[in-house]
Amino acid sequence: MEWINYYGIANMKKVAENLDGWLRRRIRLCIWKGWKKIKTKHENLVKSGLNTNKAWGYANTRKGYWIISNSPILSRTLTNKHLKEMGLTSILETYNLKHQFC
Repeated sequence: MEWINYYGIANMKKVAENLDGWLRRRIRLCIWKGWKKIKTKHENLVKSGLNTNKAWGYANTRKGYWIISNSPILSRTLTNKHLKEMGLTSILETYNLKHQFC
């Protein structure tokens, strides 16, 4: 993320927070969409620690991908820590690291 160096002098903390949140939501959407089948969604939700009844309820939902990506259940199962372990670097953390030296 070399473009952060360009904006290092500017105060764009709120922009970085919003962009970071949107990006995490979008990644959750892609993961949810990748699970495709109801059975796969259920199995992965149960693996993440959700009880079976709630997992079936969310796996069978008719709500769109974007709505589900912001749901409390998906935010609890695909946590920020889990996304970080998958390799997602936080834009806000990178910005704060670069901004403290300016």
